[in-house]
Amino acid sequence: MQDTEENIKVGISIGDLNGIGGEVALKTFEDPRMLDFCTPVIFASNKTVTLLKNQFGLELKFHGIPDADQALEGKINVVNVWKDSPDIEFGKPTKEGGDYAIRSLRSAVEALKKGTVDILVTAPINKKTVQSEDFKFPGHTDYLARELGGESLMFMVTDTLKVGLLTDHVPVKDAPALITEKRVVEKIRAMEGSLVRDFGVSKPKIAVLGINPHSGDEGVIGREDEDVLKPALQKLGEDNHLVFGPYAADTFFASDNYLNFDGVLACYHDQGLIPFKTLSFGKGVNFTAGLSRVRTSPDHGTAFDIAGKGEANPDSFKEAVFMGIRIFKNRTEYQELNRNPLKKHKLKRSGKAGAGQGK
Repeated sequence: MQDTEENIKVGISIGDLNGIGGEVALKTFEDPRMLDFCTPVIFASNKTVTLLKNQFGLELKFHGIPDADQALEGKINVVNVWKDSPDIEFGKPTKEGGDYAIRSLRSAVEALKKGTVDILVTAPINKKTVQSEDFKFPGHTDYLARELGGESLMFMVTDTLKVGLLTDHVPVKDAPALITEKRVVEKIRAMEGSLVRDFGVSKPKIAVLGINPHSGDEGVIGREDEDVLKPALQKLGEDNHLVFGPYAADTFFASDNYLNFDGVLACYHDQGLIPFKTLSFGKGVNFTAGLSRVRTSPDHGTAFDIAGKGEANPDSFKEAVFMGIRIFKNRTEYQELNRNPLKKHKLKRSGKAGAGQGK
């Protein structure tokens, strides 16, 4: 892993070739000023990137390489993961599109594990077309947790709003059974650790949303909040963690209560992502917290309905790049400070550390 003063290498998996992933990735780096912040390393092929560039009339040059360790600073680098020319059928979910998405992802993750790229930004995949005998994961998060280790947390983030998920890509009917006291504690600690290490919050303040409507109304509308959430939160509170709730999810965001917290833990996918995307769509970033490496992604999917038309907005992908760089630098600084207690003490005395972002 390189010094943060150097140009950070950003590995990019191309996503579903029939979606908008390639378009938003290339549009992001069409602006040459992006190369002042990082060195992009796209995992695809020269032929595929040329086809995408021509399809969308983009003015950019790239440098083809056989391996990420040969990436050149100041250039858009393309690792040739395949030599053939896959059929691209914009707007159509195909098995071929899913297979190439996973080939790109696997190659990018290997580079991340080797340290030949510093962070990973993943373009969207289609969860159905990527399924195969050797890839049986509901999405990026579970695959990356296996490959990179750690207690993963799906963390949707902006500068002002950070929403983590207690359960993520599971059917709604299965979510309550997965919510145990042990899982609640693990996810809160993962969020807390990320807020400290990745976002510089010295003492995170976390809100937890209720499982049932009105947080169960003291057991009248379900016992899960009373029997699972409240005991877990009480134990964490007794251990000096600033964790509060459970809050009724239907009013929590509308009342701007989220502004009083550094992070919010939602119990299931749509409970967290509907308000998050309503408040910040196009500016939000999907960050997999708790892993040994940094991975971010835009807050949207493959968008087959507009794929190939040149209409895709790259803002969220660009935010994912910038957020990944920022997290990488924060994490590196945190590790340096904790390796050198004397340096940490001096920084605290000078007022450059120890001041979190708690509201």
